[in-house]
Amino acid sequence: MKLFLDTSRATFRVERAAEPRLDDQGRQRADRRTGELLFSVQMTARDDSGAQVINVTVAGEEPKVSVDQIVVPVELEAIPWVQGTRNGVAYRAKALKPAGSNTAKAAA
Repeated sequence: MKLFLDTSRATFRVERAAEPRLDDQGRQRADRRTGELLFSVQMTARDDSGAQVINVTVAGEEPKVSVDQIVVPVELEAIPWVQGTRNGVAYRAKALKPAGSNTAKAAA
């Protein structure tokens, strides 16, 4: 089951531009199902309760985003994980669209 987040009440600001996700050997990671290359974008998610820095993984083409840009994550998914005594939540989006664009409004 996929856990998609309601992003309609939050604002997402890019804090670090897209970077390739690398494995331990320094090679760019790829999606296991599709083979698409993976990129990571660090952003701040802000709503009425406060803000949090999150890293969002996007597969496919490198997201065309820049630092301080407000974006809308398309199909933002929360993926809980556990490794030994460590745990957390990973985030993945189908795409990142500039806020205010017709494409972002249609995807939201």
